[in-house]
Amino acid sequence: MSTGTSPETAPATVSDGGQAGGQADGELRKGLRRRHMSLIALGGVIGAGLFVGSGVVIRATGPAAVLSFLAAGLLTVLIMRMLAEMTVARPALGSFYAHVRETLGHRAGFTVGWLYWYFFVIVVAVEAVAGGRIVRLWLPGVPLWAVSLALLALLTATNLVSARSFGEFEYWFSSVKVIAIVVFLFLGALYLTGLWPQAHGGLAHLTDSGGFAPEGVGAVLAAVVPCVGFFTGAEIVTIAAAESVEPERAVAAAIRSIVLRVVGFYVLSVLVVVAVVSWTSPAVEVSPYAAVLDRLDVPAAATVMNAVVLIAVLSCLNSALYTSSRMLFALTRNGDAPRGFTRLSRGGVPRRALLAGTSAGYLSVIAAWASPDVVFTFLINSYGAVALFVYLAIAVAQLRLRRKLEREEPQRLTLRMWLFPWLSRATVALMATVIGAMAFLPGSRAQFWLSLLTVGVVLAAYEVRRRRATGRTGGIGPGGRTG
Repeated sequence: MSTGTSPETAPATVSDGGQAGGQADGELRKGLRRRHMSLIALGGVIGAGLFVGSGVVIRATGPAAVLSFLAAGLLTVLIMRMLAEMTVARPALGSFYAHVRETLGHRAGFTVGWLYWYFFVIVVAVEAVAGGRIVRLWLPGVPLWAVSLALLALLTATNLVSARSFGEFEYWFSSVKVIAIVVFLFLGALYLTGLWPQAHGGLAHLTDSGGFAPEGVGAVLAAVVPCVGFFTGAEIVTIAAAESVEPERAVAAAIRSIVLRVVGFYVLSVLVVVAVVSWTSPAVEVSPYAAVLDRLDVPAAATVMNAVVLIAVLSCLNSALYTSSRMLFALTRNGDAPRGFTRLSRGGVPRRALLAGTSAGYLSVIAAWASPDVVFTFLINSYGAVALFVYLAIAVAQLRLRRKLEREEPQRLTLRMWLFPWLSRATVALMATVIGAMAFLPGSRAQFWLSLLTVGVVLAAYEVRRRRATGRTGGIGPGGRTG
């Protein structure tokens, strides 16, 4: 990997003054406001998984899917609290990548950073393909690959402008999602209380088709595994903190409110679904929210939900492009990625890092068109458990960094993990259990082993990097930079 430090690829820093230094200074521009940060955190949690994927969990679990989502949500809240403690105490470019590198070593940092980049590069392709399929419902004559590439190009152009441009798009995307869920909950409440026209009300559907947990407790616990995946994305706000005007306050405020979001938007909305429509209805698995709107006789229910899901998909695609570029940019700081990705545009955007992720996304979209059952399926499975591996590393890093901060900088612990160290240790154990369960559950076994293969490839890449650095300089220098 290149170790040069020409003016174009000088080490990038986060500016304290909030001004863009352009290409020469290599500084990220602090263009994200608190309102952007709050909605970025919210947008990261609310994805197409809630609007569509929740139906698969309901069909496999029954009404007790509410408990699966609640358990997964609480686990995610604990991970986010641990991450928030580290981010507020030690704001760093790359967020948890920097924290893992500091506490668990260079190899762990390299692995977590590249795994996270890979995860969101595949998300780019998945969301582009999903968005293309929705658009084709209205434009059936246009090829899927063409629509997917058009959506990818549109949001790439948006991200190339500035961080603030990304923030504005994500603000409005997330606002639409929030409004849609609030309206959905309101309509569901009217129906269940008998205030909706011709509604019988009541909660009979929670027990009238085999009971509350018709598939047993084992199914409820097994469903926690995919549910945890639905919550992935809340951590994006800590990465965006490097470009926020008020990083510590913005992250603290966003993470503190995530409890209400998890309960209100996931658990309550899934409760409305299983209370209004029988979990045995085939429509629930296809589109649970549309099934509820159909039961309420809302005009054009399918069209409305397709539009909302498209917004959710575009929001995830927008966030994935941003996140992958910033993580790759952060990796350059310690020589963990080629220095060429350090160069910024005049708007303070790491364009080369952004285009690298976009190019990988283009190739994946082409794979979805050329080989959907082999190559694209392999890509989907190879990233399925990656985010969970990253979450486990975050939890372990918090345990170590907290001890260090208590010894050296206790004044920086302004936001603390609850009941430390016992709850932190319990969180590590629970996350390890979820990951371990993936290896044995039939529905997630392939994702676990192929994701483990992805980890192996990244570890091998680290060894290549380490040996090349050792051969040139006799070792890896201070801060992890190759000499």
